[in-house]
Amino acid sequence: MRKLDERGKQCPMPVIEAKQALAEAAPGEMIEVIVDNEIAVQNLTKMAKHKQLKSAAEKKGEREFSVVIEAGAKEQISVSVPEEKPEMIACTPDGKSNGLVIVLSSDQMGSGDEVLGKLLMKGFIYAVSHQEQLPEKVLMYNSGAFLSCEGSDSLEDLKELEAQGAEILTCGTCLNHYHLEDKLRVGSVTNMYDITESLLQAKKIIRP
Repeated sequence: MRKLDERGKQCPMPVIEAKQALAEAAPGEMIEVIVDNEIAVQNLTKMAKHKQLKSAAEKKGEREFSVVIEAGAKEQISVSVPEEKPEMIACTPDGKSNGLVIVLSSDQMGSGDEVLGKLLMKGFIYAVSHQEQLPEKVLMYNSGAFLSCEGSDSLEDLKELEAQGAEILTCGTCLNHYHLEDKLRVGSVTNMYDITESLLQAKKIIRP
């Protein structure tokens, strides 16, 4: 049995790391995830149910919970390679979902406590970077511009999205307003015309 100690880790890291472990596990292998709160237990069991995997949860202490998930069979992927045009086969799949645009108009998610809002936004961007279907574009404006600049806790996750083909765009007017012109560390600068065009052409827009 493989054990993951996820105590002290913020949502959605326990779920994402459990999913990665399950993807690497052999069919029937047990993955035990140790967490320190009941919300994490619920998230893990929901993930297992969604994937139609067997799971069992147990409270072991005041702040210690165990969730055991049984890995399922691996998906079989059949790829047909035309002999006459082998150069047309891509080495890696493109995970972008064309037409999906994520708008980050603030460095916080939701309204209320500022510290919580920033923590939630960090978790959201991390979770997006680990999805099978990725956004075509991530647009950042107003205080969302801070997310792509020096000092942001989300830089590595945004860079991961960019490396997988997502376009990371930050409003130039906003960078100037917050005196961040020289601190952009991922993606490129955009303008309101391009932002408007991207929104009008988008098939789906997500605003966390």
